Amino acid sequence: MPAPNEITVDQLNRLIGTPDCPVIVDISIDPDFDEDPHLIPGAFRHPHSDIAGLKTRLMGRRCIVVCQKGAKLSQGLVAWLKADGLSAEYLKGGNHAWRDSVDTHRVRANAIPSPVDGATLWVTRHRPKIDRIACPWLISRFVDRDARFLFVAPAEVLGVAERYSATPFDIPDVAFSHRGDTCTFDTMLDTFKLRSAALDRLAKVVRAADTNRHADAPEAAGLLALSVGLSRQYKDDQLQLKAGMALYDALYRWARDGHEEGHDWPQGRA
Repeated sequence: MPAPNEITVDQLNRLIGTPDCPVIVDISIDPDFDEDPHLIPGAFRHPHSDIAGLKTRLMGRRCIVVCQKGAKLSQGLVAWLKADGLSAEYLKGGNHAWRDSVDTHRVRANAIPSPVDGATLWVTRHRPKIDRIACPWLISRFVDRDARFLFVAPAEVLGVAERYSATPFDIPDVAFSHRGDTCTFDTMLDTFKLRSAALDRLAKVVRAADTNRHADAPEAAGLLALSVGLSRQYKDDQLQLKAGMALYDALYRWARDGHEEGHDWPQGRA
């Protein structure tokens, strides 16, 4: 019988990338992490001894606690958090079980930009359309759920990045940008090692819409239309980003679970 406070690798893997995914906290001790410096997508590291600091960071949100083997560290911390009234579970088998499972992904810790005031900080051009909404969605769902995004005039992106220690993206001549005939979304998938059948399918649509090659993916024209519509609907880039997150949540579920489904009017019906 499963322990009441545990979640399996398969159960957690189905949640990652969705807005329902809990906060994932990696409490591996430094020597263990240094031997294998990878994170479950969306996880952040936190010392197991700083329980007060973790509760502040969680802000009441449900969490999954992960240590190397899913034993004393994670089970003890989950029991403590639950005793204090928080919703918490530990990952059965810990990081080792996740690493050894099929169809799971791990993000290289050194690929994630250093946090600024507790979370990664990103900056790009204002009035986003496709790549500049798709990339924040990917970061928030698979890299850093608390990431912040700044939208500024194109000429000011690099200056803002320097002044505020933000990571620039989707502008020329920076690390996170177009490469050849691919777009910034592709670059982020490669950098964070997040390639999967579902994300590759989504990337194909994003790439076709962002580079005006709609013949590459029939869904691209629809994504462009919705993206332009959102940009006309919102003057505030942050509000537009919030609305766009729901759009990409739906596209991801299509790419993961529903891409083979079609729709038509039933035959013979008037």
